Amino acid sequence: MPYSSSGSEEEIIMQEYQKYLSEILICEPELKKRIAELGEEISRDYQESKDFLLVCILRGAVNFLTDLSRQITVPHAMDFMAISSYGTGNRSSSGVVRITMDLTTNISSKDVLIVEDIIDSGNTLSYVLDLLSTRKPKSLKVCALLDKSERREVPVPIQYTGFKIPNKFVFGYGLDLDELFRNLPFIGVVDLEKYQALKRPNDS
Repeated sequence: MPYSSSGSEEEIIMQEYQKYLSEILICEPELKKRIAELGEEISRDYQESKDFLLVCILRGAVNFLTDLSRQITVPHAMDFMAISSYGTGNRSSSGVVRITMDLTTNISSKDVLIVEDIIDSGNTLSYVLDLLSTRKPKSLKVCALLDKSERREVPVPIQYTGFKIPNKFVFGYGLDLDELFRNLPFIGVVDLEKYQALKRPNDS
């Protein structure tokens, strides 16, 4: 981690998101409006479903899942998966994907909607889709809050997209900056120069 647990000045600075904010990319009202629209669209598309399941990819999609669920009028269940493909401090996927927490629900014959925070290379989502498709759901679709398509390495289907964003490192609203700032109500862009300058040399 680029900060210590000793209460140092560096740690205090790390907790001030303004130090790392280059710009607000998507403000809170924009998020709420678009999520309401997604909820309406999903509710319409799944109105005949008798067994609808939202699968949240941890940890980044938790905020999105919670707010999206409130906007969906169709009865639905929830389950969670944790997938590892990034390391702390890394800005891009390693390409190696592994499950750190699997579903507890049998998804056979269910309408499954994967809820993701951001899709960039597509490697993680491709892995999840391939895995879940072997469990024979009735349908399997994807809802992503953010689509960073410039970074795509693997083509993946996204049926519901919140926002298409440029190739910038973003944080807030579930997305972390080295596990901090997931609680921010907006999505901001990291000022990488300031961020790197405050990291200890041996963590650079």
